[in-house]
Amino acid sequence: MTNTYTIRPIYNQYTEEVIDLIITIQQHEFNIPITVKDQPDLLDIEANYHAGGGNFWGAFEGEELVGTIALIDIGHNAGTIRKMFIKDGHRGTGLAQQLLDTLVAYSRQKNITQLYLGTSAVLKAAHRFYERNGFVLTPVAHFPSYFPKMAVDTMFYALKISY
Repeated sequence: MTNTYTIRPIYNQYTEEVIDLIITIQQHEFNIPITVKDQPDLLDIEANYHAGGGNFWGAFEGEELVGTIALIDIGHNAGTIRKMFIKDGHRGTGLAQQLLDTLVAYSRQKNITQLYLGTSAVLKAAHRFYERNGFVLTPVAHFPSYFPKMAVDTMFYALKISY
């Protein structure tokens, strides 16, 4: 069976679905002690992602939100990837690649040449995925001062976008 996904920018009308998807994965699947209070950006997707020149995409199977990825434009031709989550049962289907490809294509349109991200050490499959896509594990001390670090992030990756 082949899953057919639709990836599109999403806005505040999806706040509840986004929070439910992300918190369920973080807390229940990976036991990461994080709440919505620790991620206030999720309460206003438009102000925290779209307004600054970034974007927030949702992956849908029919009308069900099954994945997310977001980009914060941090200036200096750089962006930060946030909120890449795929619902259990949809991993390994190529959806993560579709989401990342969407974000990278958008970054190219915006002349973003450098992407940064932080992640948790427990997300081993995510590490392998990023590394397969050319991201390089980088000490956060080597990141620019304008990179918005989250407290739960313990591993950091960077990617120079080729054109």
